[in-house]
Amino acid sequence: MKIQRFVCNMFEENCYVVSDDSNECVIVDCGAFYEEEKRAIIGYIRDNNLQLKHLLCTHGHIDHNFGNKAIFDEFGIGPEICSGDEHLLSMLREQATALVGIDYTEPQPAVRNFFSDGDTVSFGSHSFKIINTPGHSPGGVFFYCEDESMAFSGDTLFRMSIGRTDFIEGSYEDIISSLKNIVAKLPKDTLILPGHGPQTSIKDELLYNPYMK
Repeated sequence: MKIQRFVCNMFEENCYVVSDDSNECVIVDCGAFYEEEKRAIIGYIRDNNLQLKHLLCTHGHIDHNFGNKAIFDEFGIGPEICSGDEHLLSMLREQATALVGIDYTEPQPAVRNFFSDGDTVSFGSHSFKIINTPGHSPGGVFFYCEDESMAFSGDTLFRMSIGRTDFIEGSYEDIISSLKNIVAKLPKDTLILPGHGPQTSIKDELLYNPYMK
């Protein structure tokens, strides 16, 4: 499996294009805000003759969803998200005003699919299992690929840190509970690809992350 990371927007959000030998791919968290970011992601998919199957969202905050319309306009693929964050996708303009101080008026594509805990998303010869991880937002999730021993953690777990819980509907108690659930379910050697910053692993976070003690 090949993973290409694009660091996007003013929040330095990690957008990932994930593909395999079938040339099918998925996007995880398209936060592309600037035109050059949108061109880079679309160009990578086109230049490598990839077939986009899913536009996946770990959660509904605006920095992870700026690029949804550009992807829909180019490929006709709408976002897929946990129903717990559906309302956040409908409030991107309000989020932009509150968090960035900009008037964001791009119309958003309709949600293509709502997934739930335990669901599976497939492409090529790979699949991601959905693991609910509320706390940073009510509908936050991990995308876990057992075959590759890796997971996309969104803003739930970072290298040596965790996501903020002081946003509306955030919950510190919920995110700690989510982390305990992740530790119970995933092998210690699982690679973690977060929504911001460098990659890490469950093992390293158990050793060094104060929130995982």
